[in-house]
Parts: sequence; structure tokens; C-alpha cells
Amino acid sequence: MRMRSNLFWALKKLQSISAISRKDHLNHRSSIQLAIATASLSVFRSYSAETQPQLSTDLIKVMEQRLLAIERRSACLENFINQPEASPTEYSKANKELRKLRGSMELINELRTKQKEIKGLKSLMAECPEDKDMLDMANDELGQAIDEEKRLQSLLLKSLLPKDDADERGCILEVRAGTGGEEASLFAMDIFKMYERYSQTKGWKFEVVDVTESDLRGYKEASAAISGTDVYGKLKFESGIHRVQRVPVTEKSGRIHTSAVSVAILPQADQVDVQLKNEDLRIDTYRSGGSGGQHANTTNSAVRVTHVPSGITVSIQDERSQHMNKAKALKVLCARLYEIERSRIHMSRSKLRSEQIGSGDRSERIRTYNFPQGRVTDHRVGITHHAIDDMMQGENLDIFIDALLLQQEMDAIASFSSTH
Repeated sequence: MRMRSNLFWALKKLQSISAISRKDHLNHRSSIQLAIATASLSVFRSYSAETQPQLSTDLIKVMEQRLLAIERRSACLENFINQPEASPTEYSKANKELRKLRGSMELINELRTKQKEIKGLKSLMAECPEDKDMLDMANDELGQAIDEEKRLQSLLLKSLLPKDDADERGCILEVRAGTGGEEASLFAMDIFKMYERYSQTKGWKFEVVDVTESDLRGYKEASAAISGTDVYGKLKFESGIHRVQRVPVTEKSGRIHTSAVSVAILPQADQVDVQLKNEDLRIDTYRSGGSGGQHANTTNSAVRVTHVPSGITVSIQDERSQHMNKAKALKVLCARLYEIERSRIHMSRSKLRSEQIGSGDRSERIRTYNFPQGRVTDHRVGITHHAIDDMMQGENLDIFIDALLLQQEMDAIASFSSTH
């Protein structure tokens, strides 16, 4: 499909910039970073500009059918809520559905106005074939009108694509050390702090939920609640295995070791989403402390919450207050149960996730951080970035995130075309 080729062109462009940076990294580091950032922006601008004309005739026909259905439904709802015999419940339900359609209807009305303008300009050109000045002026206006029509069609197509309601939510970040012993724990700490710094650049609130430290003060496990606009939608593809290749601080012979860290991104939820019942919860308290604690104390402030039906257990000892630890534990528990339900619904409905993007499962290796060569490679989209120190400071992570979101959108368009 031509749209899919546009995606590959965009990703190839990012890869080519990375290849250039490999050669000149040492001498032109700052200019390379600027080039990569500029390339990333140009990719998405060119994607936006180039994919609009690429909407196939068949896809536009399918979209028009959906638009007509939306117009008919909107008119029906408008007529219904103006009927005096509508009950309060029926009125509220119809009005709610109408509000959901309002954004699409505004775009549809703009598109219909533009299509009428195009039709009028074509008629004018047909009526004045000998008037060169009139033809030139009408032709210029026609070109602009057609470009605007394509832009509106592209926006409407995006509005019709399947949406994940969780994208607008905050998320729970969970990082766990995998294979590699102390080195894996140290890298887990680095990854956790990378997301903290990235959150700061986005203006998001990053709240540490719990940290379990290793003997060398690395993180065996760490979790945080990240709140802000579209947090989960931005970070959802960060779930998976992050592999590191570097010389550990514990390595005396200078050999490079390979370790792994597991990252999970869960949409934040509350008890309304998962309907927690008190009888399904077993709550235990104990004294926090030990090498895994942020502090040691002599009161039973640590909390362990077990969801009996699922067997999921969450332990929090980060706060000195038992009440605060319980609240954090319930927040993490809700997120895990919510994600289980979302995954179940997702698997039963479709297989929209791209094989290249992957399932987002934490058992899937998604990225390699090679410190000796100063590079970070995302294996799902084949992009390599050559400023690893800046990456670990939370900078330039958008290069990977934007490429993954772009591919998700292109796959959704391909899926829309094939299933409708």
C-alpha cells in the first residue's frame, strides 16, 4: 500500500540521519543533534503533507460512507431531542451521543463547504474557457481549495480511526531489573531516572510510588505515577525489555556485559474502572526497612495489598504513613487490573497492534543501549540514535516515541482501509 511506503520512507530518513551521525559524532555532536531533531520534524511534516494526496479513491469512498452515516445520525439525534415527548433519560442519552459527534460534524461541514466551492470553481472555468485571466485566477483558487479538501479528508480519516480511551490518562511506570545482577539494578535506576527527566521536560508530574534498592544502591524494582496530558498515549510503547551493553562498575577486567531491564507502562485507573470490592482485598501491614527501603522505622507503615480473585499483590513501603502507602498500593493495583481487562478486550476485538511495533509486552526486547559505541537502537522501527548520554538525560526520546506513534497511525489507516 502506498501509505505504508510513506511510513518506510519516513523511518528510512531517520535511519539515514543516524548513519551520518555515526561518522561525525565525535566532532559535530551538537550539530548532529540539531540535524536529527530537524529530520524528525521534517519527517512528520512531510508525512502530513504527502499522505493527504495519497488517500486512495477506494479509501475515500469508504470514508464518505462513514461520513454520510454520521450526518444522518446527527440529523436524527437533532430531530429527536427537539421532540417534546422525549423522556429525560432518552434526551440525556441522545444529547450525549450528539456531543460526541460534534467534532466530526464540524469537520464534515467544513468539507462540504469546500467541496461546494470546488464544484463552483470548476463550473466557472467551464463557462469561461476563453477568459485567460479568469481561468488563471480560478485555477489558483481551485488548487488551494483542493489542498484544503485533502487536508480536511485527512483530519476526518484520523477522527474515524479506532481510539484508545486510555491515551489521555496518566500512567504507572514500573521498572524491574532483569538478567545481569547488580549491573541490571544500576541500569534500572538509570532508566527510571531517564523517564523522570523526560517527564520534567514535558511538564508532567512524576511521583515516585516505591523503590526497592540493591546492595549497590541500584533499583531492583521501582514504580512511579506519571500524570499529565496524554501521558499514556505517549509512553505506551515503552513497555518491554530494555537491554544495556556496557562495562559494569563491578567489572575489573574491562569486559562489556549485557544486562536487561523490564519496563511496564500501565494506564492509571481508579476504583470506578475496576470496581474494587473490600471483600476481594486482603491488606497486611509490616515494618518497612532493610536494603530495599527508602528508610527504616519501627512502626507498621509498610502495606501489602492482595487482590484475592486475581492473586495480584502490591507492596508499598516508600512513605512513612501507612495511609499513604495503602493509597499508593491501591493505585498500582487498579492500574494492573485495568490493564488486564483492557488486554482481554483488545485480544477479543482485534489485532490492530503492528508486528513491528510489537505487543508492548514486557517480555519483548524493544531497545538496546550500547554505551561503548554511544548508540541507542529501537529494534521495532530500526532507528539508531548516537547521543546516548543525552538520551539518558531524558532528551531526544521523542525520536523513538514519534516514530512508533507514526507507525501506529499508518497501520490503523491500513487496517481501516482493509476492514471497511
